[in-house]
Amino acid sequence: MKIFNSVIVTKVLLISVLFFALILVRVLQNQIFYDPFILYFKGGYLRNSTLPEFSMFKMIINLILRYTINATISISIIYVWFKDVSFVKFSAIFYLVILFILLLLYVYYISINFSSGYLSAFYVRRFLIQPLFLFLLVPAFIYQNKNNL
Repeated sequence: MKIFNSVIVTKVLLISVLFFALILVRVLQNQIFYDPFILYFKGGYLRNSTLPEFSMFKMIINLILRYTINATISISIIYVWFKDVSFVKFSAIFYLVILFILLLLYVYYISINFSSGYLSAFYVRRFLIQPLFLFLLVPAFIYQNKNNL
């Protein structure tokens, strides 16, 4: 009798490596990505009400790049976990639609200099740069699998 099922062990190892990749993206964010609002949202808005100097084009490209990296890793986790192509397709479309909506919203907040308050922009930015949707999709897919049995 085997103590560990090799398929389960492989799945857990792959998911662990992918989670480590998400952590690595976060740890190396300052070296990899251009984000002029890091210091602003860490408290700079309390000392100075003006936005930092930045390149909108460069910032948008880096936001899209980071979002794409996080989304790709997150979708990979979903695939390894569930082995269901329909979940992968749904996740890819979901991530694409959310990117479009959040990016437009973030650019709008920047264009009005966060005049509606910095918190809205802070949370929109957080959803763009962190893989938070993974923690929404995985439980939803677990529930979907449970109800389809």
